Amino acid sequence: MSYFDAASSAPLHPVARQALLAALDEGWADPARLYREGRRARLLLDAAREAAAEAVGCRPDELVFTPSGTRALHDGIAGALAGRRRAGRHLIVSAVEHSAVLHAAAAHEAGGGTVTEVAVDRTGRVAPDAYALALREAPGPTALACLQSANHEVGTVQPVAETAEACAEAGVPLLVDAAQSVGWGAVEGKWSLLTASAHKWGGPPGVGLLAVRKGVRFAPQGPADERESGRSPGFGNLPAVVAAAASLRAVRAEADAEAARLRTLVDRIRARVPELVPDVEVVGDPRRRLPHLVTFSCLYVDGETLLHELDRAEFSVSSGSSCTSSTLTPSHVLRAMGVLSEGNIRVSLPRGTDATEVDRFLELLPGVVREVRGRLGAPEAAGPPPEVAGAAEAGSPAGAAEAGPGLVVDSLGKRCPIPVIELAKVIGEVPVGGVVTVLSDDEAARLDIPAWCAMRDQEYEGERPAERGVAYRVRRRT
Repeated sequence: MSYFDAASSAPLHPVARQALLAALDEGWADPARLYREGRRARLLLDAAREAAAEAVGCRPDELVFTPSGTRALHDGIAGALAGRRRAGRHLIVSAVEHSAVLHAAAAHEAGGGTVTEVAVDRTGRVAPDAYALALREAPGPTALACLQSANHEVGTVQPVAETAEACAEAGVPLLVDAAQSVGWGAVEGKWSLLTASAHKWGGPPGVGLLAVRKGVRFAPQGPADERESGRSPGFGNLPAVVAAAASLRAVRAEADAEAARLRTLVDRIRARVPELVPDVEVVGDPRRRLPHLVTFSCLYVDGETLLHELDRAEFSVSSGSSCTSSTLTPSHVLRAMGVLSEGNIRVSLPRGTDATEVDRFLELLPGVVREVRGRLGAPEAAGPPPEVAGAAEAGSPAGAAEAGPGLVVDSLGKRCPIPVIELAKVIGEVPVGGVVTVLSDDEAARLDIPAWCAMRDQEYEGERPAERGVAYRVRRRT
């Protein structure tokens, strides 16, 4: 079995396993107690904090351990907003932050605060001066800004140093979600708060990091507790904390060599997938990205079926496709980028991945995609459809009805990728310059139809409300 989903959770590093077993024997007592067992546990906790702080780039007394990275984000945002309540009630986030950040922003807005969501380009990156502009145009004084160091779905690295500089000049703290990047290196710049999650770098689950620089106004929210500077209440999982810190130190020692090796493998996937599979869009920044992660989307593919077929072939990958979501809405990251969401596959290679595994994946993928497309009756050939002199006289595909000089495709009630497949089937039924209108109530169509037009050199004319769903207009160019 080839596990290609390290961005969700990396396999436990051997050093983490060794440290965890040792700490189960030595670190079970309460580190707040003065007797021998407590002092021994305290020494382990202090050593773990020092190791983690060194890796993060902060002082040991600025870092606390939390029950998860998600908890670190919620506690960090809530504490910073509360600590700076007198300074302002405005919060700035990017449109591609982790859902925990966006949920915290929604809660802040529901409580009377205001939020600016900074847009990203098609690679998923904010502009270097985007936060400076957002700070200037904020509706009121800004209490906090948040920006991830690298995106969890597409791997794009964000301009944290430039953003931190802009925030520092404005006197606004910047919280950095470093969950995906901290295992590869320290976050540069004048950040004020930082969060991370141990299971992302090969530590055990159930351990997060929250660093708050000295001088940042911070008021912990929730139950009061003297542990972890009052910022993470409750008796912590000390063996897991020890294992997390030990594995972070170990992966950072290996990071440069492993990053170079995995980047070569990812470059191979990025180059070969579009050559091997027709109608594929590789998304994310091609250069400023994490070394181990690549994401691509396949036209005319049911994402859930594709993931199941790859799993049957012993490849574990993940997806931001709406076809794999219980809510049937596309990933907020892909939506913010404006890229194709159907048939989305994220490959994130764990440390130690062998080149033969990647070669086997590339050998297998074209046949799997072809089979899934065949089941859905998708067009077989890539490239624009053949040019015709006028609309077809007969034999239009099911779901298409003539509407004056164009066609209407009724895809109401049909889910990704069916609306796009039906559009592709009928585009040749109108003359060059003719219009196809697709009726759809699938949220993914808002992304996938414009993306299909860009990939197939057709003109997307926009959308308008329909009696049911939305009407998407596509004008045939070729």
